[in-house]
Amino acid sequence: MTADGKLKLLAIYEMGGYPNFLPLYHSLGFSVQVVNSIRKAHALLKKEIPDVIVAEYNFQSQFRDRTSNLETLMAILEKYGETKVIAFYDSETMHKLELFQQHFPLYATLAFPVQQQELQDVLQTVVASGSQTT
Repeated sequence: MTADGKLKLLAIYEMGGYPNFLPLYHSLGFSVQVVNSIRKAHALLKKEIPDVIVAEYNFQSQFRDRTSNLETLMAILEKYGETKVIAFYDSETMHKLELFQQHFPLYATLAFPVQQQELQDVLQTVVASGSQTT
């Protein structure tokens, strides 16, 4: 949480292809940072840990030591435990996402095409739970 009481949200836009949700994030009172790769998110996490991360789940069968872009990110976040991760995913990879969640539970998953109202509903639960703990 920021000094002015805003929840911090990190948006990771790797592939894109969905609406710009920045106005939604701001309207819900989040302080938002945006990066375009997991590598940049990793560097940012060394400095501060956000309350929420919104990212795409991208299954990658050609990775040698992992199956998706989120594994490294989630391994880092395991140390902190409080960050809520919301993943956007392609319904064709849902079975791989379910396997991923056996090791790295996500706060919420939303299938493409992501509907703003669905994302808003999820984020409002985050805001509500954040305001209850302060």
